[in-house]
Amino acid sequence: MKLGYTPIFSFLILFIATVYATSEGGDPISGRIGDVGSSYIRFPSLKSVFTAETCEQSYGFLPCTTTALGNCFLILVYGFLMYTAATYLSNGSELLLEILGPGIIGGLFLPILGALPDAMLILVSGLSGTPAIAQDQVSVGMGLLAGSTVMLLTVIWGSCVLIGKCDLENNRAIDEQDTKGFSLLGSGVSTDIWTSYAARIMAISVLPFLVVQLPQALNSSSGRHLAVLIGLILSLVMLLSYCAFQVFQPWMQERRLDYVKHKRVLTGFLKHLKKHSLGKLCNPDGTLNDDVVKKVFKAIDRDDNGFLSKGELGAFVVGMNFKGVSVGVGEDDIVEKVMKEFDVERPDDRIDLEEFTKGISKLLNIVRGDRISHNNADTMKYLNDYDEEAEREHFLLGDSGEEGGEVVENPKATTIKAVIFLVLGTIIAGVFADPLVDAVDNFSEATSIPSFFISFIALPLATNSSEAVSAIIFATRKKKRSASLTFSELYGAATMNNVLCLSVFLALVYVRGLTWNFSSEVLVIFLVCIIMGGLGSFRTTFPLWTCFVAFLLYPLSLVLVYVLDYVFGWS
Repeated sequence: MKLGYTPIFSFLILFIATVYATSEGGDPISGRIGDVGSSYIRFPSLKSVFTAETCEQSYGFLPCTTTALGNCFLILVYGFLMYTAATYLSNGSELLLEILGPGIIGGLFLPILGALPDAMLILVSGLSGTPAIAQDQVSVGMGLLAGSTVMLLTVIWGSCVLIGKCDLENNRAIDEQDTKGFSLLGSGVSTDIWTSYAARIMAISVLPFLVVQLPQALNSSSGRHLAVLIGLILSLVMLLSYCAFQVFQPWMQERRLDYVKHKRVLTGFLKHLKKHSLGKLCNPDGTLNDDVVKKVFKAIDRDDNGFLSKGELGAFVVGMNFKGVSVGVGEDDIVEKVMKEFDVERPDDRIDLEEFTKGISKLLNIVRGDRISHNNADTMKYLNDYDEEAEREHFLLGDSGEEGGEVVENPKATTIKAVIFLVLGTIIAGVFADPLVDAVDNFSEATSIPSFFISFIALPLATNSSEAVSAIIFATRKKKRSASLTFSELYGAATMNNVLCLSVFLALVYVRGLTWNFSSEVLVIFLVCIIMGGLGSFRTTFPLWTCFVAFLLYPLSLVLVYVLDYVFGWS
């Protein structure tokens, strides 16, 4: 979303809401919290929908209402404003990423700013009024925390599989090829290995929830406050560790990708030698065939000076190609890698016959490894197997051979634009978080629907809409690289919910002396994170049937919380 009509539209809605709702009264409300602890959920009567009682304005110029219909309207207005804040923060972060690249920006600012609207809503939900009021309103924050995580990993995750599906062949998705329709096993998406790592981190990030829940699991009334403190410390440590991992991840990806490319270039060079040799490179006993190696050397050595120069190697590797994934290196890169591997005895940017022979022998030994059988046929089979293994690893690393990001033409203007987005997003989120929580709480009072369920369903639609739209847009490109970015973003957002937002929540509970009584909510977060994290940790290809598993988890989560709290009385 671009900076333009959105602010005008937002404040127009706010003005309409103010005129609409302030006409309903402005006296202080006598009681804030309704009876939501019954064994069933009561739906609002017509009187509660249309009849206004006295109420208290959040700010002097903001609307005031106690009716269900009025608060529903306010939730939509403030939800739209929080969506605007989340969009501005997302756009500003992406612009900053274009200028400064990954690392510090991608590892620190992007994850934190993405979770900022959720964190602010959780913060204000526990700061309002007396501890008794905060204890009731903090359920809004827990509903948002659980709802955001569950929605990201179920509805949005499943939608991305459904929208981004491609044909599957040999358990791999074929980019931009979608001819098998809604085949549960024949279509799906593929991601890289880094996405699997992100899923594992997300699954591990639920540990602080388990620490806080331990005293209740043991049915112990003592030590709950200490468990909250330990959980807070653990979540902060995991937050810092996750940010550090994000900072160093681009460097690790580049190093590992370069290593795999190097392996593929060298095995490709050996196969290219085999193709152009005038005989077999190896004898029946597995030793190198010196006569054939000399013939190949002389064929490459065009000026017949006894050395292979970079120019001669470049002429030889023309037409050298790789099956499967684009290696993403040119002929000059191939020559450099071969020269570095062979020119080791007397480094002088040229290769003599002795270095050439030793280099081929060393590479063949690497390919064969510790295998006992060294006959010629097995050697070439090992070479093919080794190359296929490197190709699979290359595929999992997610390299597509595409160029990097776009060059920013005007860094100064882009920086200013990014700062404007970030400042606007932060201000809007900070100003309207509190009235949104009040609107949810008042709607809960007017309808007797627990505020947890309202915030579980409604608030994530506002705070996570920008991430959802971004993920779905990436998924529509129907490429492995875009699918990897999509699911990495979803796992990363869930991780930040589990560490940053939980840290804010636990800090509120500890500082204000609130009671931790969210067993069913913790169980839902734990189950969804473990199921979806396990699914993403041990596979990189997701057939279409996996999206229906994700979709089913969302209603099951709501049903589970309701049954545990209002049937078994966990809350």
